[in-house]
Amino acid sequence: MHIKKIKAIKVFDSRGIPTLKTFVYTDNYITGVSIPSGTSAGKKEAVELRDKSKAFFGKDVTKAIDNVNKIIGPRLVGEFLLDQTRIDNLMIELDATSNKSRLGSNAILSISAAICKAASKELDVPLYQYIARLNNKKIDKKTNFPKPELNIINGGEHAGTDLAFQEFQILPNKNKISQNISMSAEIYLQLKEILSKKYGKSSINVGYEGGFAPNITDPKIALDLMEQAIKKSGYSKDVFLGLDCAANSFYNEKSKKYFVNNKNYSSSQLMEYYADLLKSYKQLKSIEDPFFEEDKNSWKEFTKKYSSKMNIIGDDLLVTNPKLIKEGIDKKYCNSLLLKPNQIGTITETIKSFNLARDNGWKVVVSHRSGETEDSFISDLAFGLNSDYIKFGAPARSDRNSKYNRLLEIEGVYLEE
Repeated sequence: MHIKKIKAIKVFDSRGIPTLKTFVYTDNYITGVSIPSGTSAGKKEAVELRDKSKAFFGKDVTKAIDNVNKIIGPRLVGEFLLDQTRIDNLMIELDATSNKSRLGSNAILSISAAICKAASKELDVPLYQYIARLNNKKIDKKTNFPKPELNIINGGEHAGTDLAFQEFQILPNKNKISQNISMSAEIYLQLKEILSKKYGKSSINVGYEGGFAPNITDPKIALDLMEQAIKKSGYSKDVFLGLDCAANSFYNEKSKKYFVNNKNYSSSQLMEYYADLLKSYKQLKSIEDPFFEEDKNSWKEFTKKYSSKMNIIGDDLLVTNPKLIKEGIDKKYCNSLLLKPNQIGTITETIKSFNLARDNGWKVVVSHRSGETEDSFISDLAFGLNSDYIKFGAPARSDRNSKYNRLLEIEGVYLEE
């Protein structure tokens, strides 16, 4: 069970932008994993290495591929496949920067995830079970599936509209993943009918994550439309609402104002706006990145007021970084973590971040990125870690549905054996 060879190639994500797929060669298998990429990124994320040349408007990944094939891969040949921690630490040492800017978090994560998947193949166990083993846990038929947060209306940087908030989500609350996905797909199709009749066919064009992108600016209209779709589908008692505001994208650092629905808001005014939303929409139970990542006093005040009522999720604020998560816990900036492996760069560090949040009573949401591939690695990661929630986008397009379908496969096949 030693690494024989590592090779990366260029593939394309759901936006048509290049990314990496890295293959690990072992005695019996060639196993590959492709890496996603974000559009809306926190300032302190690990560095995703891009060529910054003319090709693909600076977003080509030739340098990252070369780093896998010429630097990292040869160094790891002969390493014991099952020692995930050692392999990840070797890559961190080889990079020798605080943010993986030399070799690239995309290059490093592509190897880290492929090593993990290859080890599960060699041991002939499901990937989720091997991930649980890395975390000193075991998955069985009694293990709860994570609850999905599905982004069915896209705004912000994920859509070509002036709707400031990035994601308008439905949160189905049944125990079985098959029930939750089925309900969500019905609501999504019901919303499609509502939008088409009210705003015309152009309103059912979709954003980066498969959610509809109607030409509206008021977040309340989006929430009203979703409530209507939920009610018409007959699931009012079973589905909550959620928001990913992604406030970095509508915050002006010079004026220190937030621009929402054609108005400028101070931090305190935006706080009042959120209070009004919570009063008006009783089913609103989750909010992600409500403030700019450096507007920490607002984070703290908001969490103090609403932590007992809802999940307040840090994404750009925390970027899956253990140091920032520790600060968030100590200073009570939020009560939940958005977990994105490519924000930190290795599976070992991802698991460390997960446990730090969980051990301190936080909820954890395992998340995709806006630039995804058909790879379903994060489905196994979420189930293997036994996360509270998953965020994979709308129940549309194979780059999103591949993740949901993998969980349906685990529930319907692997756990029925």
